[in-house]
Amino acid sequence: MTLRWAFFTNGTPAHWQLLGTDGRRVVDKKIGFLSFGHWQPAPGSQVRTARDALVQSVELAVVAEELGVDGAYLRVHHFARQLASPFPLLAAIAARTGRIEIGTAVIDMRYENPLYMAEEAAATDLISDGRLQLGIGRGSPETALRGSEAFGYVPQEEGGDSHLARQKTALFRHAIAGAAVVDADPRMTGGMPGRLPIQPQSPGLADRVWWGSGTRATAVWAAEQGMNLMSSTLLSEDTGVPFDELQAEQIELFRRAWADAGREGEPRVSVSRSVVPIVSDLDRRYFGSEPRSGDQVGILEGVRARFGKTYAGEPDTLAEELSKDAAVQSADTLLLTVPNMLGVEYNAHLLETIVREVAPAIGWVPPAQRAAT
Repeated sequence: MTLRWAFFTNGTPAHWQLLGTDGRRVVDKKIGFLSFGHWQPAPGSQVRTARDALVQSVELAVVAEELGVDGAYLRVHHFARQLASPFPLLAAIAARTGRIEIGTAVIDMRYENPLYMAEEAAATDLISDGRLQLGIGRGSPETALRGSEAFGYVPQEEGGDSHLARQKTALFRHAIAGAAVVDADPRMTGGMPGRLPIQPQSPGLADRVWWGSGTRATAVWAAEQGMNLMSSTLLSEDTGVPFDELQAEQIELFRRAWADAGREGEPRVSVSRSVVPIVSDLDRRYFGSEPRSGDQVGILEGVRARFGKTYAGEPDTLAEELSKDAAVQSADTLLLTVPNMLGVEYNAHLLETIVREVAPAIGWVPPAQRAAT
């Protein structure tokens, strides 16, 4: 591909943009894996205990970095046999890797103490040397009834869970940006009054916060707040158009709101997909009967929601389908949900096949080649 640079000022902060020969913007594509970290002592499971889930998450991140994958992301759930406390695990991954982004997709802010989380996030980012990409949000439907209340956080009647998550997010973002958040005790400061920020601080972390959005309206809100966008694996609205087109519309509204707010730079956007190349007998045994139907539509928490389909099939077929996925093309980051209970070896095989035979079709290039370009 022949590339050229162009300078844009069309209603957004002036910036240089890389273009292809067809004149369209070239998005610097990144690919990461997203693990829910399930464990279950069930027949066929390679992840039978919580320790298995934690240790294998680190091992898969190490292998993914060797394969050229750009990111290792963790889903956070509470009161379930899934990953729940991301920062010790992300710090362990950071200590074993040197290039790959590490992140969450997403942390349910209803459960968090914003200032303690700010300390943990900053420490993790420092250990990783600035590789933390922090996805946060209001959270998804859960098995626990009023789970955040068990953690001691009760939503106000007005605004409910969404207001609680946004209120905590605001305090958290102030804290990681270095704002003073507590009064100093003059008895301990030689009589000097003042206010104190949390410590440690990790410069740049505040620019690497993403909001997990399930609607077009919350995507616009995220842009207005200056956060990157993680478009959800399901959208809690349905206009009748295919999932990828609805998600692409959400992304376009997000970017337009970012520009309208006068924010500088290009915000990052991720989408998640379940992609399963079938190239071996083992693949066929696990996923050969995977339904090839389109989107799923259902009622979730009283709201009509749309879910994207699973991509399963021969690599060339998947490459063609993903190259036509409107949201995958629009986003700069594709997160691949992995069947983590099948173990590290199988998921390494899955990621290697995607990197080698599927990812180039959506514009992804290996990190070494990207750096040279």
